[in-house]
Amino acid sequence: MKKSAVLLLITLFIASSLSMAGAASSRDYISIVGSSTVYPFATVVAEQFGKSTSFKTPKIESTGSGGGLKLFCAGVGVEHPDITNASRRIKQSEIDRCASNGVKEIVEVKIGYDGIVLANSKKAAPLKLTRKDIFLALAKDVPDPNGGEKLVPNPYKTWKDVNPALPAKSIEVLGPPPRLQVPGMPSWNWPWKVEPKNLPGSKP
Repeated sequence: MKKSAVLLLITLFIASSLSMAGAASSRDYISIVGSSTVYPFATVVAEQFGKSTSFKTPKIESTGSGGGLKLFCAGVGVEHPDITNASRRIKQSEIDRCASNGVKEIVEVKIGYDGIVLANSKKAAPLKLTRKDIFLALAKDVPDPNGGEKLVPNPYKTWKDVNPALPAKSIEVLGPPPRLQVPGMPSWNWPWKVEPKNLPGSKP
């Protein structure tokens, strides 16, 4: 049975599901789980699908990207979701878990990208940041400022530490506390101040 893993909101995920609805002999609707970020948009698309076709409105559940993929990869059958939304690529470990449970024909459809907006208060002087400045301020690990060849834990506490041309103001980040995600709530609904060193990092 073919199942579809979906990245971000798409209006085409319904088409991927039509062949599955008939296969669900004891369930006459499409079951979709996944990303809480995508959930509000997926719900709108599902409702429109229900209104404009002869099929029932798909059931959408907000489980988070990881939780959705866990449910999706658990097996094939009416007790498992047909589609999962995710705000990231599916991991190889998840593909392997799917395969071990008989979910072998995964169709991944990339629709768009998450956006990050950097805004500057009109009451403050413009902060001219480069992509390098942003990376050095927020990454968990950064190139060794002493010239070492390996990445080191982020030592920067102020914007001036990152770039001498920037003000000596503390780097503060608002976001969800580490490892806290409440099912059904948007991923970024938790205004928690965290230190840059606690943020997930990426390589430059």
